[in-house]
Amino acid sequence: MTRTPGPLSPPEPVAGAGRGRWVWLADTALAVGLFAITVPVSTVIGRNMPGAVEVDGWGYALIALGTLSLAVRRRWPLGTLAVNSLAVSTYLVVGYPYGPMLLSYLIAVYTVAAHLPVRRAAVGTAVSLVVLLAHTVVSIRGTPEGLLGLVPGSAWVAVPFAVGATVRVNRQSAAQARIEQARRLADDERLRIAQEVHDVVGHGLAAINMQAEIALHLLAKRPEQAETALTAISRTSREALDELRVTLSVVRRDAAVERAPVPGLDQVAALTDRLRRSGLPVTLELTGERRPLAVAVDLAAYRVVQESLTNVLRHAGAATAMVRIGYLPAEVTVEVLDTGHGGAGVAGPGAGHGLTGMRERIGALGGVLEVGPRPGGGFRVFARLPAPARD
Repeated sequence: MTRTPGPLSPPEPVAGAGRGRWVWLADTALAVGLFAITVPVSTVIGRNMPGAVEVDGWGYALIALGTLSLAVRRRWPLGTLAVNSLAVSTYLVVGYPYGPMLLSYLIAVYTVAAHLPVRRAAVGTAVSLVVLLAHTVVSIRGTPEGLLGLVPGSAWVAVPFAVGATVRVNRQSAAQARIEQARRLADDERLRIAQEVHDVVGHGLAAINMQAEIALHLLAKRPEQAETALTAISRTSREALDELRVTLSVVRRDAAVERAPVPGLDQVAALTDRLRRSGLPVTLELTGERRPLAVAVDLAAYRVVQESLTNVLRHAGAATAMVRIGYLPAEVTVEVLDTGHGGAGVAGPGAGHGLTGMRERIGALGGVLEVGPRPGGGFRVFARLPAPARD
């Protein structure tokens, strides 16, 4: 049998399990504090206000019921409002004096509006208002206030309800903003990882493809040289897999893998050596005094070199390449030149995921990327990244 939640059923927990105890303690402290204030103040008012009924044992019992029910206000908002409404309404119908007792009702209304859906909160509050206004037409020991009491009585509902609803809307907006921010960060991280995987896998497969073609060409005529190409394929695939593991460690959070260094310009020499062994004649020139760079800048500069040389392997045909790295006082520059025939039609600006990814990566760091054919043939990729010297 399925149990249908009634008006007094507890809603979904407002606070997380870790916070539940502290929330309950805070609400209990509020309830006890309000009870401790209401009792003496109501006693003084009852003794000195003309026409008011002096608070007696029943009055104190109603004060206790109304104020102490607030201890569970966030666990059972509607239940707390129902109990509080009956206690406050009975208190007023008997003729006891106005005072801090009404503050407990105000807090109960606010809690319902702040923690329940608008429709449920509005229905529950409307019913409680009818109960509360009973003292305007019925009075056991005093004189009913009549219609004149409707306006101030309604104000004790409208004001806290409006405040609670506003707080709830603001809380939901803030939570939605946090969700959207987390989603944007997750999307950015996925795009970054996808770009890293593209760079690593693309470069490795291009080098392996080149060596495989060489091996196939030499296998029948010069098998000893084909063996050299196959050895290069094995080494290149192993290095690509190692770098891929480092990249994917961001997702897996593998502590052992995360200790591996992030690629940077210091690894460009090894990269060019590997490509030379793969059959691409490439030279490396360094100008300026080498210095440590920010991790993001160092990685971006390395990826520019890697992606550019990968494009040479894929598109330039029989070509040579040159890599120039310049360390300037406030920036670092990377230039990759080739003598191939890829041309703008193959790898022109904005073409393909590789160059698009490079442009986005460099732009995000405040840098500039220039790509295009060289006068006289070949292709040029030039990147300038801000990298002020660190003290």
